[in-house]
Amino acid sequence: VSGVMKRDFFHGGEVLLNDKPVRFRVPGPAVQAGIAYVTEDRKVEGFFETASIARNLYLGLLAKFPAGRTWLSRRESNAVGKTWIERLKVRAIGDEIKVVELSGGNQQKVVIAKSLIQDPELIIFDEPTRGVDVGAIVEIHELINKLADEGKAVVVISSYLPEIMALSDRILVCRQGRVVEEFSALEVTEEKIMYAAIH
Repeated sequence: VSGVMKRDFFHGGEVLLNDKPVRFRVPGPAVQAGIAYVTEDRKVEGFFETASIARNLYLGLLAKFPAGRTWLSRRESNAVGKTWIERLKVRAIGDEIKVVELSGGNQQKVVIAKSLIQDPELIIFDEPTRGVDVGAIVEIHELINKLADEGKAVVVISSYLPEIMALSDRILVCRQGRVVEEFSALEVTEEKIMYAAIH
């Protein structure tokens, strides 16, 4: 959906965005179309660990422009960093601290902010709270619910059942790459999800 992986032409199905079929070979056009993907592997794919928080967020913003930018603004980078550090409550001793020096929860907030700064209409969260402390889990869940309340389309991919139960309006269970069951949040139980995933 977000152009990160190649589509399976035989079994890949169809992706409709605003009722129009789309297919992205790379992430750039997907970002420009309003799709953000928050990776499950933040340390490898989510940020530049030796760059500052502000620089990481600014690079996320630059990805939104189809032709790139011919100029970069340190002032804009710092302003963007300050705004999103406050908005997502990233706890750091300063804006210029390197992302690698943050806790796991705060690193994850930087990865999320790097995607949200692009003002997407569809956000895909892949294991959004993996390796994150309890306090940050609550804050990330509140953020995801707030995005949904604002009218954004939010897809959460998770293997953590309590997270699925807490966040979802609709639950799709996948097995071997295929959707095998769909549940409403009002009727689902952990037992039903596990049964569908295994049988």
